[in-house]
Amino acid sequence: MENEIYVEGLGISSSVIETIVTLAAAEIDGVAGVGATNTLSGIKAVLGGGHAVSTGTEVTVVDGALAIGIRMQVYYGYRLKEVAAAVREAVADAILSQVGVDVASIDIVVDGIVFAE
Repeated sequence: MENEIYVEGLGISSSVIETIVTLAAAEIDGVAGVGATNTLSGIKAVLGGGHAVSTGTEVTVVDGALAIGIRMQVYYGYRLKEVAAAVREAVADAILSQVGVDVASIDIVVDGIVFAE
């Protein structure tokens, strides 16, 4: 299947990785959204059992580990570098604990700044 990632004989749907990334990012102060979502509504949709629209997570396999690219938005007033570092750590921990696969790299692109309502 084209939407699956294979690591050491384990097939993982890219949407599973995307959900893990989104939920891990939701725990970080300053993250407004991941992917196409522009607020925490997408993250809350996943938490509430809905489906968050996200096109902001790319995953490839590099030497048996995952290389992850994340596009996200950050709330105004937070230091981008600190938020990105916290997201990297949270995502790497979540992937390792839930999937059991190492993370080779996590690249983050901040697509926008969101002003609190």
